[in-house]
Amino acid sequence: MAVGLSPPTKSAARQHTPSAAGSGGASKRAAAIIGAGWGGLAAAVGLTQAGLSVTVFEMAQAIGGRARTVARSGHTGDNGQHILIGAYRATLDLMRQVGVEPEAVLLRTPLSLQDAHGRGLRLPDGHAALAFARAILGLRSWPLADRLALLKRCAAWAAAGFHCDPALSVEGLCRGLSPTLRMELLETLCVAALNTQAHEASAEVFLRVMRDALMGGRGSADLLLPRVPLGSLLPDAAAHWLECRGARLKRRIRVQALDRSDMGWAVDGQPFDVVVLACTSSEAARLARPHAPAWAALADGLRHQSILTTYVQCEGARFMHHPMVRLDGGPAQFAFDHGWLSEAPGSFAFVASAADPWMTNGLEHAQAAVLAQAQSLFRACGAHGSPRVVRSVCERKATFACTAGLRRPPARVAPALWAAADYVAGPYPATLEGAVRHGIAAARAAANPDIDGP
Repeated sequence: MAVGLSPPTKSAARQHTPSAAGSGGASKRAAAIIGAGWGGLAAAVGLTQAGLSVTVFEMAQAIGGRARTVARSGHTGDNGQHILIGAYRATLDLMRQVGVEPEAVLLRTPLSLQDAHGRGLRLPDGHAALAFARAILGLRSWPLADRLALLKRCAAWAAAGFHCDPALSVEGLCRGLSPTLRMELLETLCVAALNTQAHEASAEVFLRVMRDALMGGRGSADLLLPRVPLGSLLPDAAAHWLECRGARLKRRIRVQALDRSDMGWAVDGQPFDVVVLACTSSEAARLARPHAPAWAALADGLRHQSILTTYVQCEGARFMHHPMVRLDGGPAQFAFDHGWLSEAPGSFAFVASAADPWMTNGLEHAQAAVLAQAQSLFRACGAHGSPRVVRSVCERKATFACTAGLRRPPARVAPALWAAADYVAGPYPATLEGAVRHGIAAARAAANPDIDGP
């Protein structure tokens, strides 16, 4: 499916073209973005719109960070299965801004946590909070007392403004609810959203996700499942949009040094007025350490969690009820049917979040466990083919561990030096929406020289 792009008009292109040296025109303030993940691209778009001359430095050939499309050994594929939800409004707005219509590239479906037999929670259409209550009350596989206890607990969370003690874990938040409710709903949502097990995951962040999904209006809890490669969701269109407006995107360049300069900052000797660190936490810490050692210590101190995506082929297999099904028993928590999503029948993605315990004995061990899950799943679906693993992708540092009481580095690193990544302090876990929001915020701050100049 082609992604529509909106190239600028000639007048717009002239407006955004940096002034040539010696032309006599007013020179633009220059901004460097280090990292071309979703946060970095959001910052680059915002700064370009603000009229700055933007240069993006990306270490890899493929842009998109941890949600990208890559080519390896003649095979092109995503570095993992990603999903969005309806509450990701900043991300959806950014997609539209660079010429991508979300309705064309994402399958929108009500939130479903059902297994292969169609058992489990599935929200009807409507306002998310009301739909959630209706779905819970109608889920007769759970005892009525459990359903009422859950709704009472959710009402208490809402009455408290979805706030709690920052030191509280999700396990502590859910204490007193039945094991079935915790396992099939709350802990499943926790691992999916925070990529952190419930016993150590931040209840404060979990409640913020619940608030935005359930209280964000109609469609806010909907699942948005990619129909196209990840590169076509945002990165490729954003790169096209930026380059059409005079921004420079430099790939396969690892920035070696960030230094103070008379202009403000120097990136490998090239002067810039402002710099946005949109790279990994370890890279950002390396570059920031000489100028902001306390900030670098926070960034370096983050613990990370892996996500394993295993792509499986099974001829004749198909999910009957929904393109995404919930799995039990690990390592994968969800499986996705690409026959529903991208017209690739027999192709599936099995996703294991917080996969570190399964990776301790190596990728082959984890793959074998996923394959056993696939065999059981497809037998339940009535498929007669034999599943086989096509490839596995393990992002060892897919997200930071979103633990209770975690201190994350702030957006401001030093004067005219900002950070835009999903690990920056804020209300969201390591999600695409978190990265995009931090990118937008960094662009707004960096574009305003009155906030704090060098």
